Amino acid sequence: MTLLATVDCVVVGAGVVGLAIARSLALHGREVLVIEKENTVGAGISSRNSEVIHSGIYYPKNSLKAQLCVQGRDLLYAYAQNKYIPYQKLGKLVVANDEDDLIKLDQILARAHENGVYDAKKICGEEATRLEPELRCRAALFSPSTGVIDSYTLMQSLLRDAEAAGAMLALQNTVNTAQIMNDGIILELTERNEEKHKVKAKKLINSAGLNAPILARGIQGLPNAFKPRNNYLAKGNYFTCREKPPFRHLIYPVPQNSGALGIHLTLDVHGHAKFGPDLQWIDTESYDVDPQRADAFSAAIRKYWPRLPDNSLIPDYAGIRPKIQRPGGDFCIQAFHSTIGITYLGLLAIESPGLTASLAIAEYVRQLLL
Repeated sequence: MTLLATVDCVVVGAGVVGLAIARSLALHGREVLVIEKENTVGAGISSRNSEVIHSGIYYPKNSLKAQLCVQGRDLLYAYAQNKYIPYQKLGKLVVANDEDDLIKLDQILARAHENGVYDAKKICGEEATRLEPELRCRAALFSPSTGVIDSYTLMQSLLRDAEAAGAMLALQNTVNTAQIMNDGIILELTERNEEKHKVKAKKLINSAGLNAPILARGIQGLPNAFKPRNNYLAKGNYFTCREKPPFRHLIYPVPQNSGALGIHLTLDVHGHAKFGPDLQWIDTESYDVDPQRADAFSAAIRKYWPRLPDNSLIPDYAGIRPKIQRPGGDFCIQAFHSTIGITYLGLLAIESPGLTASLAIAEYVRQLLL
């Protein structure tokens, strides 16, 4: 097996976070190779989400999710504006309909302010229904800095920036094994035609999404502390509606204790509505949407939109949130230091708000490595 190339940095995974990291490193003069097992970028979980730009209201103070979401939100709006990427700052209503919800709503507002999201405010039910006449709620939290973005166009823009700065992309290459050496790390790859070769890098950035824990566990010489024992798959299903829902804002229920935000209504940049995701723990990767889940979706939606028409939900698509613990958990970014500095950087459990935080994660990683 021949050594195909020696590069400075290898990024495994060409999702939105991997591309953002590759762009940032390349723009700062690093030689970067991005390795992706699919035949295009963003073919994994980055293309299977709500495309929401989150404001940062939910996450515990000083967590990576809180810090990087708030920073990433501002970076992403500015980047989208500069690069003409379609986005809309629609605003979001988190609606409360019972006493427990009202208590939790106050807790979310307090957390939002702790995280620096000072434009979030609590409004009464009457004010909420002035914004959305079809909405049922006793009170709501209004987050005006929440929005949506065209994630496909975003990822294509990140790729163009990275390649213009010298980064290289190798599609349809799978990392089989890797071994940490004294002067870097050697990766064994298999191409689509089953040909095997090796690549040597000074630094490996593991941004492989659902497969990040698997890749970490297969790296020889990496201490066990960097190899998560668990890899949980939290599937989220989405449904569309036969009739266009009469809403202009994103509508979210108050999160319960499941580790998910609840079945919410989001609009894409073209105004198309979808409901979801729910939370379904699965053992193997699957993106089929069971039509029978429509009954549970309808019951959840009618808590805030009572006039949802009967039999109006249509299965749409599903995504999977990568987790190394269930439920909850923060982003996990681990750096392994060898004699030449950081040799391995693992990005694990980069679930929501990973899209929002992508540019901030890239800057965080760049500062660790440079």
